[in-house]
Amino acid sequence: MKIRAAVLEEFGKPLVVQDLELDPPKEGEVLVQLKACGVCHTDMYTASGVDPSGYAPCVLGHEGAGVVAEVGPGVTSLQQGDHVVTLFSPECRECVNCKSGKTNICLKIRAQQGQGYLPDGTTRLSRGDERIRHFMGCSTFAEATVMPEVALAKVDKSASFDAICLLACGATTGIAAALWKAEVEQGSSVAVFGAGMVGLGAVAGAKLRGAETIVAVDMSEQRLELAKQFGATHTILASSGDPVEQIVDMTDGFGADYTFEATGNVAVMGQAVEAARMGWGLCTVLGVAGRGEKLEIIPRFLITGRKVQGGSFGGAKGRTHVPQLVDMYVRGELELDGFVSHRISLDEVNKGFDLMHHQDGIRSVIQFS
Repeated sequence: MKIRAAVLEEFGKPLVVQDLELDPPKEGEVLVQLKACGVCHTDMYTASGVDPSGYAPCVLGHEGAGVVAEVGPGVTSLQQGDHVVTLFSPECRECVNCKSGKTNICLKIRAQQGQGYLPDGTTRLSRGDERIRHFMGCSTFAEATVMPEVALAKVDKSASFDAICLLACGATTGIAAALWKAEVEQGSSVAVFGAGMVGLGAVAGAKLRGAETIVAVDMSEQRLELAKQFGATHTILASSGDPVEQIVDMTDGFGADYTFEATGNVAVMGQAVEAARMGWGLCTVLGVAGRGEKLEIIPRFLITGRKVQGGSFGGAKGRTHVPQLVDMYVRGELELDGFVSHRISLDEVNKGFDLMHHQDGIRSVIQFS
């Protein structure tokens, strides 16, 4: 079928919206008609050419939500008409990692996914005789996409596509980190470094868990105001002085029970470790640092009881946890609409990158007719 998609033709250049051919789904695959897609920093990072693992040409995009239009042979968990959220982090429930119950990092399609292919080592996208590669197994900057069944979360049909597409990456990363990775305790203290999409998600998740003190740290006063709307009880403008000292002062002189880093800056990661409470403070690193960068931690911080963990996709198991988050949104327990700051068309995808570059709003969402 013919679709319109935003193609990364050359690193550092604007994406080009054009017609492509999308092949039907094969064994274990699903054709999804996209309805909404968030424009994420990861897409912009790859388009810039800074990402050493990037490749072109490819169709970017991974924060998608839509409707199942067709299922391939062997698909059992989805059928035509189902509403789904795309998952760059799949959940096959069969590989050694999934069966372990210890991690959300599924191995089922990982090798081919990282190379821009579907599990059988081929693509479903083409332009004449030229094959076009997929991105993160998703390629949602397009009117439709073909994805593995294990990388799609079936969700409540009553939920707004504009809102739930954010659960495909950014929002879930922060929310799930607080709910299920760190398991923030009721009445505890929390500090979140970075008030972008992921950081605000961590703030919202900490509020859901009943944290008493939630401190948001950011360079932007506008984002700190948003953090208050999502549950922050205190805010710190990062340029106003040492945030670690201020967090310690706000938490009875001990530091926060839980800290979350959502900037990708290794210096800020170090602050998040230091701001964690001596004795049992847990720091969860969510931001993605540049290739080759290293996080320096003073050993005494660990010896005196602080712990550090990572949280890809916030530790969420996509097909299990994303539907739960959608249900919470539908019930009015989880605010997602406030994350959407701009609604744009596919033809305006490069505007989405520009808005992100200028830190204008939290998330731009592409709407498909």
